[in-house]
Amino acid sequence: MASPSSRMLQLLSLLQARRDWPGGALAERLGVSARTVRRDVDRLRELAYEITAVKGPGGGYRLDAGTELPPLLFDDEQAVALAIALQSSAATGVDVAEGAQRALVTLRQVLPSHLRHRVDSIVLEPWVAVAEEHVPPAVIEQVSAAVHEQRVLRFAYGSDDAETRRVEPHGLVRRGGRWYLVAWELEREHWRLFRLDRMTLRTHVGPPFSPRPIPAGDAESFVDARFKGSDHENAWPCAAVFEIDAPLRDVLPWIGDGRAEAIDEQSTRVTIGSWSWMGALAAVIRFDVTFRVVGPPELLASAATLGTRLGNAVPEHP
Repeated sequence: MASPSSRMLQLLSLLQARRDWPGGALAERLGVSARTVRRDVDRLRELAYEITAVKGPGGGYRLDAGTELPPLLFDDEQAVALAIALQSSAATGVDVAEGAQRALVTLRQVLPSHLRHRVDSIVLEPWVAVAEEHVPPAVIEQVSAAVHEQRVLRFAYGSDDAETRRVEPHGLVRRGGRWYLVAWELEREHWRLFRLDRMTLRTHVGPPFSPRPIPAGDAESFVDARFKGSDHENAWPCAAVFEIDAPLRDVLPWIGDGRAEAIDEQSTRVTIGSWSWMGALAAVIRFDVTFRVVGPPELLASAATLGTRLGNAVPEHP
C-alpha cells in the first residue's frame, strides 16, 4: 500500500483531473476504504485546498478554486510532463524562453531526488524546439482575450505603422511555428489571415461584435484552406487519383492529407491534393513503384507532358 503522503498526492491529482468524483470511485482508484479517503481529504483541506462535499448517491468530492495558492503538488508523470513542456516552449512561437527556463529551475529545486534525476535526463536538442518568429506573450494574451470576448481589435501591421487595422477577431491558430489570427477586416470587408509576429497592438479595445460564419467552417480549416490556395473550401485546387502498386500499409505513412484505400493486398488507390497536376505527379513518383494515372483528364494531359519532358531529359547513348 502506498504511503499516506504518496496517496494524498495521487488523490490530489485525481481531484484536479475532473470536476466531481464519487467517493466510492476515489476509494477504488486509490485501493483504500471510503473512510481513508475522507481522512485524506481532511488532510488536504488543512493544507488550504478547498474541497467540498458533493451530494448524491454515495457522496463525492470536488476541488474548487481557492482564494489563496496552496502548496503545489505534482505526481511523477505531471513533473516529467512539465519539464518537457517547459523545454519545448520555444516551439510555441511565443517569447517565453526566459520565463520557462526560470520555471524549470524552480520546479527542479522542489523535486525529490529520484524525480530530479529523471527531469535532468530530459534534454531536448535546440533544433527540435525553435520557431521561426516569436510573439510577445502580451500579444498572445490580448489577441486571445479579444477573440474570447468578441471585441474589435486595433493594430498596425507589418512595416506600415501609420495605418490602423480594425478587425473582428474570430480565431487564433498556430501553424508551422507561426501564430495566425483569422479575422474579418472591417474597412476592406473581407476575411484575412494576420501573423501575430507582425502585429503592433493599439491600446484601445474596440466595441463588441456578433460573430460571422467563418468560411470553411472554423478558424483552423480556414487557415488550411488559405495554405491550399482557397478562400472558402479546405481543399487543394487539384485532386489527382492514382493506383499504386504498393500495399496500403506502406502508403499510409507517406500520404499526408491525401486519401488511400486498398484495392487488394498489393495495390492501393490514392487521391493526392496539390497546387498543380505536376505537383501531384511528383508526389506519387516519390513512392518509387509502378503506378497508373486514373484521372481527371487534366491529370492525364499533365502526365503525358511529363513523360515527354522526362524522355527528352535522358541523354542518348551510343
